[in-house]
Amino acid sequence: MSSKENVAVHQLLALLESRYAIRVLWALKDGHAQTFRLLQDSVGGVTPNTLNTRLKELREADLLTHGSDGYSVTPTGADLLKRLSDIQAFAGKWSVAQAKKVK
Repeated sequence: MSSKENVAVHQLLALLESRYAIRVLWALKDGHAQTFRLLQDSVGGVTPNTLNTRLKELREADLLTHGSDGYSVTPTGADLLKRLSDIQAFAGKWSVAQAKKVK
């Protein structure tokens, strides 16, 4: 992996590690736009200030957009969510394997 690719990976992971960032994206993964209030309820436990900050960061990263219907993922955000679904499948298998090790 080139140094530019390393930097890009680190930047993306830093963004996704931000509190509630993945939960915001996950709440929008079905492709339907959500208003701020609905998104706040979907994410759960997030303060308005934190949600505003995450939305701003995710919009600046071209992962979200805001239209008349509310917030939704961009094509880039949809691509990321598709790739994250692979991680979700892996995590399920990994979790089962870990549980078997404990027994």
